[in-house]
Amino acid sequence: MDRTGIKVFAPASVGNAAVGFDTLGFALEKPGDEIIVRFRDKPGLEITRITGAKGKLPYDPEKNTAGVAALRTLEHIGETGRGIEMEIHKKMPFGSGLGSSAASAVAGAMAINELFHKRVTKRELLPFAMQGEQIASGGYHADNVAPSMLGGMIMVCDNPTLDVHRLPLIHGLYATVIYPHVEILTKDARSILSDTIPLKKHIEQSANLAGWLIGMFRGDVDLLQKYLKDVIIEPQRAQLIPHFYEAKEAAMNVGAMGCSISGAGPSIFALSKNSLIAEDVGEAFKRVYTNAKIEHTVYVSPINHEGAILC
Repeated sequence: MDRTGIKVFAPASVGNAAVGFDTLGFALEKPGDEIIVRFRDKPGLEITRITGAKGKLPYDPEKNTAGVAALRTLEHIGETGRGIEMEIHKKMPFGSGLGSSAASAVAGAMAINELFHKRVTKRELLPFAMQGEQIASGGYHADNVAPSMLGGMIMVCDNPTLDVHRLPLIHGLYATVIYPHVEILTKDARSILSDTIPLKKHIEQSANLAGWLIGMFRGDVDLLQKYLKDVIIEPQRAQLIPHFYEAKEAAMNVGAMGCSISGAGPSIFALSKNSLIAEDVGEAFKRVYTNAKIEHTVYVSPINHEGAILC
């Protein structure tokens, strides 16, 4: 039996993207997760190796995000009786706000589909990746899973039916993300959010999202810069992220179009008109957290157009 197997890479993603809580997200070029799958003689799916997880991930496929996504994909294509080994190589941090569980789930679903010669499309894999990601996040929100799978900037119009749409991308748009090495779990970050929104804030945020979408369709970076503002979620979650407002001010001072929290945090993202500004934003971010003596990692990336790929 062929033992070489196939390898899939699924990228990190920025969820919420400031103006679209649970509805807007985009993929990065790096970091991401890699999964290797291969056939074996013994029936069933077995996770045989996990690296980069510091012992935090279960080997039981039904309790593992990648494992669940893979199992649901196998059920869909009618191949549950086949023997498969899976290796999971975590190349991104947990609880970082960069869609770590989403990337694993996406890679798990896609790896199975590739092993069986693309029985379904990437878009058709979304429900299975969502089921995998759900066991980690506790919610059913596609603003990380869909960009990681499909690439680009994704608008989720309806989470239950996975009605997702890729937005036109503006050439040259770059993201800078800093991950301060403190952990914030999505479940915890959701628990502090209020269930009620003042009418004035709802109107303002709705207008910000509308202005952002118009800017994307027109290719108007000035509109993007004007409306990349979160007046609802960011003020509630900023307290969880050390030096958030200092980092945001530093990014804006060197030319970022906008800056906010990536997903549930603690990562902070900024969008820039080009790679030079994005690099300057990265240096500004570093200065803040170096002065604060907080370990950190910075990623500078264009928007990833491809999403998950066969390596």
